[in-house]
Amino acid sequence: MEEENNLTIGVVGLGHMGSSIATALLLNEQNVVALIPTRSKLDLEGPARIEKSLAESHHQQFTEKLPAELLKNFTVTEDYHDLGDCHLVMECVIEEVDIKKMVYRKIEREVNDRVIITSNTSAIPISQLQTLVKLPHRFFGMHWAEPAYTTKFLEIVCGEFSDVKMGEELSRIACRWGKEPTLVRKDIRGFITNRIMYAMYREAFYLVENGYATIEDVDRACKNDAGHWMTFCGLFRYMDLTGLQAYHKVMKDLFPTLSNQTYVPKLIDDIATKGGNGIFNGKGFYDYTPEEAKQWEEAFEKFSFDISRLSAKYANDKRDSANRVSSQRINHNGKDDE
Repeated sequence: MEEENNLTIGVVGLGHMGSSIATALLLNEQNVVALIPTRSKLDLEGPARIEKSLAESHHQQFTEKLPAELLKNFTVTEDYHDLGDCHLVMECVIEEVDIKKMVYRKIEREVNDRVIITSNTSAIPISQLQTLVKLPHRFFGMHWAEPAYTTKFLEIVCGEFSDVKMGEELSRIACRWGKEPTLVRKDIRGFITNRIMYAMYREAFYLVENGYATIEDVDRACKNDAGHWMTFCGLFRYMDLTGLQAYHKVMKDLFPTLSNQTYVPKLIDDIATKGGNGIFNGKGFYDYTPEEAKQWEEAFEKFSFDISRLSAKYANDKRDSANRVSSQRINHNGKDDE
């Protein structure tokens, strides 16, 4: 029987997101088996990114433990057989269905039939991915935010064939990682946060492309309004706090005027088709020198620690049902400990 804070978790794929997830798990004293599915530069650099993130977490006083101590629970492998002792396996490979299908087959050959398998996808419906596995009832989406080790965000997504009780079990496990998980009980493309955020992105493109504001104007407005309160309370609570009658009246006139275009905006299409990838190659909605890109990356990481501390200061367990989910132990087969 495993202690509740000593699970062994497989992470398949050590790109930016996989590395961030592995860091979050290590900080919460989980045993992590990280599998490198390809010998790509991004995957091979994963262990170094994890060690760097652990060091920054220690520097920011998110943990008292040094990276060397936390890394004692960390195994890096290229052999799927090493996933055999895992209680939970997370797939974090690129968003290509054929590659995911190959990865799932290799995972399922090695793990117990009751081990939960998840995908970090944010683009592919979970019900579609379930068709690629032999046991779809134990397959879920597990959508993390970046950096995974500083935010309480986590979406656990049921597909058409998912066992909801297993989804509730995943929520209990995630609470032990310091998360406030949302269980999405019905599969929908984009889940919760992406659907809300992409509606915002679409309106932002509409305002810029039609001359109502510049890119800088939109960023400034979002940063100083929604960015100011959203981490405190979320959308519905904010309307309660500021008077929902006003929102009800505004919606009648405003909703019909919002953009509902279904095509990719030209502004982002022009950049993306030319290979632009933001700070990763210096070409995005803004241009970056290598020095500027590094400064923005480092500032974002430090901000993530700071905003996490500030958000925790105003957290109230009684205010959030996610924190009231009872904690239960699970065994190697993924069952609740009776």
